[in-house]
Amino acid sequence: MTPHFITGNSVLGRDARAPESRPQLAVLCLSGSLGGLELNSLKFTGWMQERGWRITFVAPPATPLAHWAEEWFVPLETLRVRRGLAMPLAAWELKTLLERLQVEMLVVTQNKDLALATLVKGLMGGRLRVIYQQHMQLGRPKRGLVHTLRFRQLDAWLTPLPGLAREVARRTRLDARKLHVVPLGLPLEQFAPHRRTAAEARQELGLPLEGRLLGILGRFDAGKGQDFVIEALHHLRTRLGRKASLVIMGEPTRNEGDAYLRQLQAQVQRLGLEGQVHFRGFRANPAVFYQAIDVFVLASENETYGMVTLEAMAAGVPVVAAATGGTVELVQHGHTGLLYLHRDVAACARSIRRCLDDAPATRQRVERARLDRWRYSHQRQCALTEDVLAGLGPRPASVPALPANARRAATLHAAFAPVLVPS
Repeated sequence: MTPHFITGNSVLGRDARAPESRPQLAVLCLSGSLGGLELNSLKFTGWMQERGWRITFVAPPATPLAHWAEEWFVPLETLRVRRGLAMPLAAWELKTLLERLQVEMLVVTQNKDLALATLVKGLMGGRLRVIYQQHMQLGRPKRGLVHTLRFRQLDAWLTPLPGLAREVARRTRLDARKLHVVPLGLPLEQFAPHRRTAAEARQELGLPLEGRLLGILGRFDAGKGQDFVIEALHHLRTRLGRKASLVIMGEPTRNEGDAYLRQLQAQVQRLGLEGQVHFRGFRANPAVFYQAIDVFVLASENETYGMVTLEAMAAGVPVVAAATGGTVELVQHGHTGLLYLHRDVAACARSIRRCLDDAPATRQRVERARLDRWRYSHQRQCALTEDVLAGLGPRPASVPALPANARRAATLHAAFAPVLVPS
């Protein structure tokens, strides 16, 4: 079947119901880290709150997510992470929490939380509506019995790109009527127009005020390719004769140590780039980073949906990106940015040089990217999500009970699937 794509361009919600009559929502993200997925989930919750929805964010206690939820005044409930054999206990705790808040719709933003959410739906007699907001690629096919039963419990699946929708249709047995393309949004007003000059932004970050500056933003992880960008800078300087520096902004993945960061620092020293590579810590509002740099470089091994790429384009920064994952849908080569083959140092360096040397063509790409940025506004994401929620109709008062053996099988599949079959 053909996936159901939402193609509207609304920027204002079309749910005309008064806020008090809208269903109570919750967003579940049981991650201990703070990366793009986690921030997107938290920001989405805040945006829906601003639009008048009664909404709660559910995160693990004592995590960066819980901290930023409180900093941003997002209604927060905490839930201890329990997986594997302890999942039924977590499911009962989440069921109790949702019933106390009278939550009717639960948005799940991590694949690995789907087993818990669908188990809770079963415990609540099917009255809970579960919406999966996809952030990551599926990877291997998920057409087996466990995933088919789990996905059957979903009321809607939101995927950010048409290519990902085709992947879902091909690699799962999801009912195509439940599949909707809803691009993840960003607050465009944060990135344009600039509130600082480049010199002011660099001064705020403690960066050199003169010279060309490249930038890469993301957690310190081998899959993000910071080591590759350091190599590209070295090639640019030694082989192509272009003087430039690099700022790397991010932080180590929570609970995974700083071995990769130390590896990057050793690489910088080995290449003699101590004065040209600058490490800076994570910032919840990255606008100052984009205002400081001349070229944004994306080197991720397989970026599903590069929010940092969209942020750079919205901020008017030239983009040079690896042609992997969803990036090839976000960046039109030669039109809104430049793409290069993944891990091709020379090709990446040449693209950077092209941005630096051909200012008129670079400005044209930047302007075309900025004109296209409305597609990825947070208002549009929320409006399209509201369309999906409205299409689900009223919550069922009750669901016919399954036979005892069927209920037992469904519960076992939902509870123990992470132990038996990797997500």
